[in-house]
Amino acid sequence: MKPKKTLSNWLTTRYQLIIRNEENFAEKTSLGFTYSKVILFSVIVFTGLFVLSMFMSKTILAKWFDPKHEQMVLNQQLFELAQKVDSLGLEVDRKDQFIANFQRVLSGDTSNFQDPAEALRGENQPLSRPADLKASSTDSVFRKEFEQSDMSLISLNSKYGELQGTFFYSPITGFISDHYEVKNGHLGVDVVAKVNEPIKCIADGTVIFSSWTQDSGYVIMVQHRGNLISTYKHNAQLLKKVGTFVNGGEIISIVGNSGELTNGPHLHFELWYNGNSLNPEEFVTF
Repeated sequence: MKPKKTLSNWLTTRYQLIIRNEENFAEKTSLGFTYSKVILFSVIVFTGLFVLSMFMSKTILAKWFDPKHEQMVLNQQLFELAQKVDSLGLEVDRKDQFIANFQRVLSGDTSNFQDPAEALRGENQPLSRPADLKASSTDSVFRKEFEQSDMSLISLNSKYGELQGTFFYSPITGFISDHYEVKNGHLGVDVVAKVNEPIKCIADGTVIFSSWTQDSGYVIMVQHRGNLISTYKHNAQLLKKVGTFVNGGEIISIVGNSGELTNGPHLHFELWYNGNSLNPEEFVTF
């Protein structure tokens, strides 16, 4: 009677796979196996392929198989754009306050003057946009009375003594048509020159303002060492941008007749020290 095969016998029965040459039946190789080994090998290969396919579906092939992948990418891009917009908004506010600070200087209002160097050093702090650029009536009256008094001239000359020994280049050669007069609100000198005459920087410094204003036309301002600022108004063209370092005697603009408060080609030149205007003729030879 032939013995009955069980599942265990079927799995453990050894078989041999022999590979022979078709022409001379020479044995090339042989491989012994059982069904249990074949099943185990198949399970391992299937598991490996399944894990690999899952990994690729979440990474390389995600954009084809995962419907949420595109939404995740868009959300990430939206978040990055939101961060950039916030940074740009903060930078715009910082620049607005920086420009508003010099608009006060250009208009002759120094009651609330802020040193440009301090404004640049405070880039890590959020800046608020000024709500009103005009000084109060009390501050304006006090400033006018102080400027008209002899006491102010004495104190200013003593404060600016450290600048007397500094050499300044002449920004332009010409004749002065309107002198420095604080009582009349003229806080600089007007130097008449030829059209397209180059204007030079009086000393080494960094350009802190280079733009158009309605009253003064094209204006460029340079921050020098010792909290000294030189201002050049009514230019026909500006040759330097904000943040550019310029040497003394270097050409920074072209004389012109831009702006509403002008009646001919000339340079309106101002000097400011710690928020106070100086008489340019005391420091610069035209």
